[in-house]
Amino acid sequence: MDGCCGPRRVEVLSSGGDASKTSPNEPTGGTDAIGTEGMVRLPCGTFRMGDGTGRGFTADGEGPVREVTLDAFLIDATVVTNAAFAAFVDATGHVTEAERFGWSFVFAAFVTGEAARHVMAGSVPGAPWWRGVRGATWTAPTGPGSSVEGIEDHPVVHVSWNDALSYARWAGKRLPTEAEWEHAARGGLDQAIFPWGDELEPGGEHRCNIWQGDFPTRNLGTDGYVGTAPADAFAPNGHGLYNTAGNVWEWCADWWSPDRHIEERAETRVNPSGPPTGAARVVRGGSYLCHRSYCTRYRVAARTSNTADSTTGHMGFRCAADIPARHG
Repeated sequence: MDGCCGPRRVEVLSSGGDASKTSPNEPTGGTDAIGTEGMVRLPCGTFRMGDGTGRGFTADGEGPVREVTLDAFLIDATVVTNAAFAAFVDATGHVTEAERFGWSFVFAAFVTGEAARHVMAGSVPGAPWWRGVRGATWTAPTGPGSSVEGIEDHPVVHVSWNDALSYARWAGKRLPTEAEWEHAARGGLDQAIFPWGDELEPGGEHRCNIWQGDFPTRNLGTDGYVGTAPADAFAPNGHGLYNTAGNVWEWCADWWSPDRHIEERAETRVNPSGPPTGAARVVRGGSYLCHRSYCTRYRVAARTSNTADSTTGHMGFRCAADIPARHG
């Protein structure tokens, strides 16, 4: 994962972070049955996945366009919020990987005050706007001295893929596959660039939380936000999902590969779940740091990856679930 898309934990080495604290939390046990409140039901069907516009990053494997068939599933209308994650932590005592490592990545412009005294040595190659900050966690998203007070309805950040999986299991859910995520994110539109159509700002209206101005030095915040936005900000897409473009990157279940799907046969494009192994996990959707001059991965077909233990101030997640038998 590069640049504004997000650094990997291995890209900063400093005595301030303890790289030995790498063991993920074991699943903490799920609820007896999933709660479907706040989830959207998508029926079984076929959609066209991938980029067909030629605007994508070829190296990311955004194409080719291919037909993918999915069973019916449920997916959260919003990403998991700070309030929801707090309930999980209160119930389970879960300790996130950012807390175990003792640090996480924060966008440099947000590192002020007390947090500035906790910046680690080292930098991210090619992306000097990232800082490793000791004490940056989901409860202190910009480092020591910050909190989630007043932003309880914003996406939880500084959560790794492993943290997201533990939450999902506790909630009786799972992480969405990449194919499920894209199908849901498209909102029923066929091959549109964005979840609402092909124009980024139709009629001059902002539809997502991304960077405006000159990246990475000046964010005008004309969409109303310079960091995260509430999880239900802006209008939902045609399926009722919020913020599937911008705001925060979202972890998916799949291992990352830029080319495995290109070699797949048609019969393997039924409920695809990605490669059997890999070195990183898929993230989708873009974030508040995406800008057309550097990273246009707020497009619905865009994709990238990060290692399962990495945490940043712009990565979160939403959950999915199989349709309970009683719902048919």
